[in-house]
This record gives sequence, structure tokens and C-alpha cells, in this order.
Amino acid sequence: MVVTDAQVRKLMDELIRHGKKEMAAMRSGMDPKTARQYRREGKLPSEKRRPRTWQTREDPFADVWDEVAARLSEAPELEAKALFEHLCEQHPGRFEEGQLRTFQRRVRQWRALHGPDREVFFGQEHRPGEAMQTDFTHITELRVTLAGEAAPPMLCHCVLPYSNWAWATLCHSESLLALRRGVQEALFRLGRRPKVHQTDNSTAATHNLGSGKRAFNDEYMALMGHLGL
Repeated sequence: MVVTDAQVRKLMDELIRHGKKEMAAMRSGMDPKTARQYRREGKLPSEKRRPRTWQTREDPFADVWDEVAARLSEAPELEAKALFEHLCEQHPGRFEEGQLRTFQRRVRQWRALHGPDREVFFGQEHRPGEAMQTDFTHITELRVTLAGEAAPPMLCHCVLPYSNWAWATLCHSESLLALRRGVQEALFRLGRRPKVHQTDNSTAATHNLGSGKRAFNDEYMALMGHLGL
């Protein structure tokens, strides 16, 4: 089975979120052995492909591509198959049905280079000892019990993205108290202190500025200062 760049990005994202290797492989649709290989190499499939050294066939759409590009510029949502059928009508006998996939590939390439802006994903390079990431995770659906009583509904989950070392503490809400306890306990267990602490826009760490943006709470900044992060 061919592994795509999107699957590897999903794998890495899942590992950053919860650090569970088998679950990350399953959610990204990969065999655990394959996922292990991509974790070890740290490269996307497209980065591993070797450039061709043999001559490719002549582009059958070279003479009409300016016409195709103009139509795509006017209406980027046009489907490649509809454009191909239009070309066949405009140039009877010139193109064959078997060339559709080649045409679709050319359209995808055009959209990647000249199409509307899409969400951009930046590759992350993690370094040892650099960062700890903290997030809150709901576990109610797992129905965990302690001494026969239902456990608190959340985990404050801390992970080192370079090594995937992780520690979690039970909590009742995304509060500053829960964040403080979770981070401190993780650092005590780790016995070391990273340079940077990263978290999301939870109310434990940030507040709304009223302009659509958020800023760190004073209490959170004081905690980071106390811990030297």
C-alpha cells in the first residue's frame, strides 16, 4: 500500500497530541511497522522519492495548456474531467480517453502552483530538551474507575515531542490549578526541565482580548517564570 504525505503528517500530529504510537498509526491508516519507519526517518514520502533519470513521454497537452490554464484561472472550481471533455469536443480526434488521468494530474499540479490559497502545514523539527507540550484530554467515555468510583473526567497530559515521553494527571476541569499540578508533577517525574512550555488557547493559560486574539494570563506567566520556562 502506498503511503501519502497526508498520512505521515496525520501520524506526526497524532504523536504530538497524545504520544500513543499504535493509536497514531491506526488513525493515520498505516501499518505499525511502516509508521515506525517514518517516525525514525522523519521524512515525507515525497521527500524520499528519487528523481527520474529516464526520459518521459512528450506532453500531449502542451499546445492547448494555455487555454486550459486560462479557464482554470477564471473558474478554479472546474473539474478536470469536465475540462477534458471540453477539450475533446474542441479538438475532435486529438485526445483519447486513456489520457484523462494524465490531464487530471496536470490540473492538480496547476492548482498546487497557481490555485487558490490553501491551509499551509509546516514541518516541525523537534530537538532534545527543547520543549514540553501540555493539553487537556477528556476520558469520560473510557469509564475509568478508581476503587469502584468514577475517575475525574479529564487528564492534564504533558509530552516531550522529541522523545514522546509523557505524563498525565487526573483533573476535573481545564483550570490553572489543574495545569499547575499537571506540569509540576510531570517535571518532578522527569527530573529535568525543558527550555520551553507550549499549550493551547485554554482558559487556564489565556484570556480573550476582545479582538479575536488571546493573551497569556498573568498567573500562567508567573507559573512559567517560577518553573524557569
